[in-house]
Amino acid sequence: MQLSELREGDSATIVKVGGSGSLRRRILEMGILKGTDIYVEKYAPLKDPLELIVKGCHISLRVEEAARIKVEI
Repeated sequence: MQLSELREGDSATIVKVGGSGSLRRRILEMGILKGTDIYVEKYAPLKDPLELIVKGCHISLRVEEAARIKVEI
């Protein structure tokens, strides 16, 4: 399942971080790593971006970036 498919209030564990280059590196530097628990706090009014809680920090990601992250509930 992709991170972008989760709904508000859902929790999951990251299985794989896809992408390449600077985008992947930026995602990894934010603490979005394999095995990390993630919580979808809310979506913006137009459904892009989404706000996540990772390791106690609030992070915003675009839906297209979140689609590159595989998770399991």
